[in-house]
Amino acid sequence: MWRLLDAGEQTRLEAASDWLLRHKHWEAAHGFELNDEMTVIIAAQAALLVLGLTVDEYREVSAIIVYPTAMQSRGVYAGPVAGTVTDGVVPVLGEAHADRGPVLLAWDQAEHAARNPGSGHNVVLHEFAHKLDMRDDLVDGTPRMERADLSEWVEVCTEAYQALQAGIDRPPLQAYGATNPAEFFAVTTEAFFDVPTALEHHEPRLYEVMRKFYKQDPAARARRAEQAS
Repeated sequence: MWRLLDAGEQTRLEAASDWLLRHKHWEAAHGFELNDEMTVIIAAQAALLVLGLTVDEYREVSAIIVYPTAMQSRGVYAGPVAGTVTDGVVPVLGEAHADRGPVLLAWDQAEHAARNPGSGHNVVLHEFAHKLDMRDDLVDGTPRMERADLSEWVEVCTEAYQALQAGIDRPPLQAYGATNPAEFFAVTTEAFFDVPTALEHHEPRLYEVMRKFYKQDPAARARRAEQAS
């Protein structure tokens, strides 16, 4: 993603990454050992979300806990088909805990997404989007925003979310976004930053409300980089 940013954005990304590295507790789980490459890659991806906002949006992140690979969790989760659930042991790539809770991430997934952008899936973006959603003490898929933008946000996001719930494909959004409004916001955030031109093409209204909230235009960045190359 670094090559897509202009000089000012690169400077802000460095500053936000540094803030996360210095002010948050970093911890490795299951005997795993963190190194600088791992923490910087995770911090830089998380910092991308707040380039147009402020690092204060992450003040409720108490820690970043990194696992070597997917965690195993037992509970009731959305099943492989819309409207179904599973209650077995399932792999969990990441979790974001409410209030002053930590963000849990699987390192192999974070690294893969950083090295191979363009899939529409990025666990770091997904889990830190949840923390943005939690800033208003409600995990409802609507982060804190200007009141003037709220009605359009609700209208546009509700329409796309209900379509996913009905089993209608809305590329490039992942079907997992139909789980609940909070997951819809996280999934849309992944698409907005990782496959922005596809989201802008297929879901122009959804792209626009995300652009207003994040105060960034990733599709324009991608086009500039393509023209330059």
